[in-house]
Amino acid sequence: MPSFHLLLIYTFLPLSILSTINISQAAQSESPIIGNEEFKTCLDTLGNSATFSNIKSVFNQYRPVSSDSSVLKALNYQPEFSKEPWDYLASLVDEQRVIDGIKAGEQHADILQRIESQYGVNRYHVLGVWGVESDFGITLGKKDVITSLATLSCFGRRQSYFRGEYVSALKILKQGDISPTDFKGSWAGAFGQTQFMPSTFLQLAKDGDGDGRKDLVNSQADALASTANFLKNSGYQSKQPWGYEVLLPPNINVSGDRKNKLSISHWRNLGITLTDGAPLPDSLNKAGLFLPSGKQGPAFLVGRNFDAFYAYNASENYALAIAHLSKLIEEKNLGVDFVTPWPTDDPGLSRKESKEVQEALNLLGYDVGKVDGIIGDGTRSAIQDYQADSDLDPDGKAGKKIHQYLLKSVDQIVIAPVQAQNNATQSAGNSTGETLSSTGNSYSASKTTTRSEPRIPWFFDVKVFIAIMISLFLLLIIILRNKKRR
Repeated sequence: MPSFHLLLIYTFLPLSILSTINISQAAQSESPIIGNEEFKTCLDTLGNSATFSNIKSVFNQYRPVSSDSSVLKALNYQPEFSKEPWDYLASLVDEQRVIDGIKAGEQHADILQRIESQYGVNRYHVLGVWGVESDFGITLGKKDVITSLATLSCFGRRQSYFRGEYVSALKILKQGDISPTDFKGSWAGAFGQTQFMPSTFLQLAKDGDGDGRKDLVNSQADALASTANFLKNSGYQSKQPWGYEVLLPPNINVSGDRKNKLSISHWRNLGITLTDGAPLPDSLNKAGLFLPSGKQGPAFLVGRNFDAFYAYNASENYALAIAHLSKLIEEKNLGVDFVTPWPTDDPGLSRKESKEVQEALNLLGYDVGKVDGIIGDGTRSAIQDYQADSDLDPDGKAGKKIHQYLLKSVDQIVIAPVQAQNNATQSAGNSTGETLSSTGNSYSASKTTTRSEPRIPWFFDVKVFIAIMISLFLLLIIILRNKKRR
C-alpha cells in the first residue's frame, strides 16, 4: 500500500494549488503587496531623519515589525468623497442612530450642559459629531495607530503628511494620555470617540473630566470637550444654527456655493423660503447656498457652523451628515428624509436595510460573511454575482432597488414550499369531489422555485470538481502501481 504521506500529497495537492491561486488573487484585489525589507529600510531612514530626532527612543520602542497594506487600499477609497450624497447619508443618519443620539444626550446631559456653557457650542452639534464619528462611542476603529501611520509614512500618497502624524502619535504615547493598548483607530490614524488625528489631539484635546489626562478613548467627557474645543477653534459661532433646508422657487437662476455667504434678505428677495413656505428667519446673518445634488435635490442655506463641521473632515457630505443628525436629535424627530427628495430612483440604505441585504444574500447562497450592516467589497461582490445570475445590471450597487429584489427572492424561497403544500392539500380535497384548476398554480410554483434556488453549492463548483477528479485519478494510479509491485 502507498504511504499515508504520499496519499495526502497526491490527494490534496491539486486542491491546494487551486485554493492557493484563488486566495492569492483575492488578496491581490484587496490590498497592495508590500515587502517587509522595503518597510524596514524605510523605517531605518525615518529613524535617522531630523523629523524623528527628538522622539527617537519612543520611535524605537514602538517600531512596528511589519506593515499593514490594507490602509493603502483605504487611502484610495473614502466614501465621503466617492459616494453619492444620498448613499452616504443613508447609512450615517438613520432612525436607529437618531434614537441612540437622543439616549446619549439624556445619559450625558450634565457633561453636555457643562461643555455648552464652557465652549459656547450647541450640545446637539457635539452629539452630531460624536454620532457620525463613532456611533456614540461604539465604533472606535481596530487598526493599530502606530502601524497604520508607519505604513502610510512609507508607502502611497501624502507620505509627508502622515510622517507628521506619525511623530505626533509617538508624542502622545510619550505623554501618557493614551495607553499603547488603547491606541487603536481608523486606517488613517484617527482615534478616540470623536476620531481626532494625532496632531489635532496635541493642539486641541481637553481634559473634560479633570483627572489630569486627555483620554479620548475611554472618557466621554474628554472626547466631547475636545470636540467642542475643535469646533470653537474652527470659527463656530455661538447661539446660531448650522443652517436649514429651504425650498427654491421654480426656474430660479442660482448656483450652489456655500462659501459665498450673502445676507438673508438677499435670499428672501430671490423667493427662497423654509420648507413649509415660511419666510427665512433672522437666526443667521449671512448664509451660502448648498446644493449637494444640484437644484433638483434638497437645498440648504448654511452658515459658519456648517463650515466648522466641514473643517472636521473636509467633506461637504460629511458636514451635512453631522448637521442633519444633530437637528433630528434636537427635535427628537425620527423622520430622516429631507422634505425635497434626492434626485434618484435608487436611494441609499439604512444600516437595518443593509443588514437585510446581507442576510438575504447569505440565505440565497451568496456568502458575505458576517452580517454587520457595512457594505464593503465582499457584499458588493456578492450583489454583483446575484445581479448577474438574475439578469440584472451587475453594478454591485447597494440601494433600495437591490434591497427589494433580494427581499422578493427570499420571500419566494419561503412561499414556494407553502404553495406546494397548499396545492397538495387542495389536490387531496379534489378526490372528495372538489374541483380545482391545475394550470395556474402549479406553473407559478415551479417558476418561483426555479428563480429562487440558491447558488450551486461549493462541491459542484467547476474548479473544485476538476481538482477532485484529478485527485481521484492520481490516487487510482498509485493503487494500480502498488498492485503491480505485488
